[in-house]
Amino acid sequence: MLLLAVAVVCQMVFTRAVLGQSSIWQTEFTTFCILGATFLGSPFILLTRGHVGVDIVPMMVAGRARLSLYLLGSFIALGFCGFFLYASIPWWHDTWVTGQTTSTIWRAKLWIPYLAVPVGLFILCLQYLAEIWLVCTRYEEPYGMAPGVNL
Repeated sequence: MLLLAVAVVCQMVFTRAVLGQSSIWQTEFTTFCILGATFLGSPFILLTRGHVGVDIVPMMVAGRARLSLYLLGSFIALGFCGFFLYASIPWWHDTWVTGQTTSTIWRAKLWIPYLAVPVGLFILCLQYLAEIWLVCTRYEEPYGMAPGVNL
């Protein structure tokens, strides 16, 4: 989605600068691609531990303290994502039922890009539950650290 957004931005620059024509759909399409990439890609980032994390505190503690810290952080994140999911479903449903479109000449149906928010958050909640389960069943260590790693 990000590569597609970059290609569309390049096409938009060419259309406006070289051909001297106006762009109709490119800005909204790029925005919707970035929205989709963000929400649909976030579960994968959690899965691969690709997010930016500060692990100084988890490295300072070990054993049950590290597990407790991990579970506290994971449940807070899961609660936030769950609340955001709960709030996004009526928001998306309203755009679907009312048939809302963008205010530009393109008139894109908003329910299509907005669907990425609840779907992505639902999958992210499932990924958090899977991460918590893996740590609680001792299949993985908290934060992916080896048990003896300390400062």
